[in-house]
Amino acid sequence: MQKSANTLGVGNEMYSLIEDMFPICRSITGDGVRKTLEIINKIIPLQVHEVPSGTKVFDWEIPKEWSIREAYIKNSKGEKIVDFSNSNLHVLNYSAPIHAKVSLEELKSHLFYLPEHPEWIPYRTSYYKEDWGFCISYNQFLDLTDDIYEVFIDSSLQPGSLTYGEYYIPGATTDEVLISTHICHPSLANDNLSGISVAAFLAHHLSQLNLRYSYRFVFIPGTIGAIAWLSINENKVSRIKHGLVLSLLGDSGKFTYKKSRQDSAEIDRVTTHVLKSMNNENRIIDFIPYGYDERQYCSPGFNLPVGCLSRTTYGQYPEYHTSADNLDLIEPFCLEESLSVTKEIVLKLENSKKFVNLNPKCEPQLGKRGLYNLRGGNNDHKEFQMALLWVLSFSDGKHTLLDIQTRSKLNLQLIEEAAERLLEVGLIAEII
Repeated sequence: MQKSANTLGVGNEMYSLIEDMFPICRSITGDGVRKTLEIINKIIPLQVHEVPSGTKVFDWEIPKEWSIREAYIKNSKGEKIVDFSNSNLHVLNYSAPIHAKVSLEELKSHLFYLPEHPEWIPYRTSYYKEDWGFCISYNQFLDLTDDIYEVFIDSSLQPGSLTYGEYYIPGATTDEVLISTHICHPSLANDNLSGISVAAFLAHHLSQLNLRYSYRFVFIPGTIGAIAWLSINENKVSRIKHGLVLSLLGDSGKFTYKKSRQDSAEIDRVTTHVLKSMNNENRIIDFIPYGYDERQYCSPGFNLPVGCLSRTTYGQYPEYHTSADNLDLIEPFCLEESLSVTKEIVLKLENSKKFVNLNPKCEPQLGKRGLYNLRGGNNDHKEFQMALLWVLSFSDGKHTLLDIQTRSKLNLQLIEEAAERLLEVGLIAEII
């Protein structure tokens, strides 16, 4: 889908934020992450944390900090045939420094390319195994001749720290909704500058509201960042009642929600309802222990109710982890639509209330309370009558209105209207 010149509203602002972040060479550590957080800080005030290299975080250890300044491959004529300044994907991410003359055969063992997409540059990493390498297009590979090549990567791996950003919005309760997104990929627009943009603009929106829940947004390097955050905050995670990992939200594909490991947590039910009400072609998939940081939050020792919201999922679009995941792949309209979906999910969580029936022994007489043969909105009075009975029957302090709607198969708005009327006449009370 081409970018629409007529797209209005916040989608253009979200796209502009991505444009600002796109050129930065990010990794799981380093100044690229810090520069990215500085840009996000223009939208929301972040608290930036530094976790020193060597810090033990469960079974992992914070690695050395990676920096890169320059990299190239030159042929024997001194011509640069690969140049990091042209694309920060050209260097194997976390590549060790090297300056050497190598044969074509030796060079080939350190090259990555995609024969199926001869003009694209792949994105590859070597975070936890020290190595060096270059990522090039297949057409560049085909142009290589039997020659002696100069390879130069001016990088460093030194003691430093892992950096992440956090933004906390206090609500009426200390119960929290966790919103997490990964910030470690270099110039890849959909994966995951789109998730960063949606998270930042959602946080800005929520900061202007009166909220029941408190909201914690974390902008972290993938995998090691989530592991570090959980290790540092282990004594606080019991506050997390719902959570979403945001990723791949800028393309034009249908939405996909991967459920939490709990499978039927409230976030799973709410997100399923929002997506299916919007378009029945939106996908709901079961949890698997692979993917983004939901697998850390959902690990058995935590088992938090955290799902993952995407559009087209990882590995399911050809541009994934290549130079073709660029600014042309994402749409302001799609970013804005993704933001609207996250807002709707939050709204449903905020309004997802539980009630208790104050007259639970047998069915109360609705007629003397003026509730008999009433219409709910534009709905038939018989349907509204059923909604009243469903709410009374399942106002036991355990079921939310969405639970009641799912079981009754009535319209959620009708269930909410019925609850309002029952609340007005004192037949039910909200559980705070």
